[in-house]
Amino acid sequence: MLTTPQKVFLVDDDPFCRQLIEHAVRSCGFHDVQAFDNGAACLDALIEEPTIIFLDQMMGSVSGTDALKAIKRFNPDIYVVLVSGQQQVQVAVDSLKYGAFDYVVKDERLDERLATVLAKIAHVQTLLANRPKPKSRFLSLFSL
Repeated sequence: MLTTPQKVFLVDDDPFCRQLIEHAVRSCGFHDVQAFDNGAACLDALIEEPTIIFLDQMMGSVSGTDALKAIKRFNPDIYVVLVSGQQQVQVAVDSLKYGAFDYVVKDERLDERLATVLAKIAHVQTLLANRPKPKSRFLSLFSL
């Protein structure tokens, strides 16, 4: 994992699932975890700059897909993972099309799946942090 602090939001209208996800995330070493029972509350809290958001697909007034679109408009760099009780291929494809990092099915292996996704996010963050910085084209004009 990266050493920079990671703020994680969990959004699920089912308190049991929300607690399961929170336990799995905390067991992976994340301490700054905030839980919400609806998408609107999560959207209102985006100014707190979360790094990762686990977002339930099926919620009350704001669907996971609608919340995903709003999150990505607010900050496209937030890693959003849709979590769903159903394995719906079209929903998974659409969520990735709208910018989700991954789609996870709630099942008996949910904790493993969440740990895998968090490891993938850490890997991507490391790759992005270590990529060579591109030279400015403007400055390269002076070295001709």
